[in-house]
Amino acid sequence: MTFRITGLPRTDFEHLFGLDDAALSERGIVRMTADATPGFPCRVGLRDLEPGETVLLLNHEHQGADTPFRSSHAIFVGEDSSPPALAPGELPEVLRRRTLSIRAFGADGMMIDADLAEGAEAPALIERLLADRRADYLHLHYARRGCWAARADRA
Repeated sequence: MTFRITGLPRTDFEHLFGLDDAALSERGIVRMTADATPGFPCRVGLRDLEPGETVLLLNHEHQGADTPFRSSHAIFVGEDSSPPALAPGELPEVLRRRTLSIRAFGADGMMIDADLAEGAEAPALIERLLADRRADYLHLHYARRGCWAARADRA
């Protein structure tokens, strides 16, 4: 069974890119400049931002289902990032280089399974979790900080 990885749509954040730091601060958002790679994984471009790139650090609700698993966390969004064109089964380098917590959710938003994988081994775990017909989608999180990283669906 193959899968497709997706990040967040750029259009969800475009209204923030032109705001000054004071307006961002009123929304609980911080504009930063990436100073190391890896270190600033963009959830739109699904890539580590390069030093000098401008990034927004904000809270994002990634699991909006009205269940006990409703969840939000801090994410980075590069102001110049665009979603990548990933082939089915392709895991971007930003995910391959990190330890991942992969969580399977049913259509009702309830978690049905979860496990950890080093990035290079993540495709096998993604396929195993999606083989469970109860799983509607997967959320991938960076295990160290717990931040949402990407979504995986059956391709």
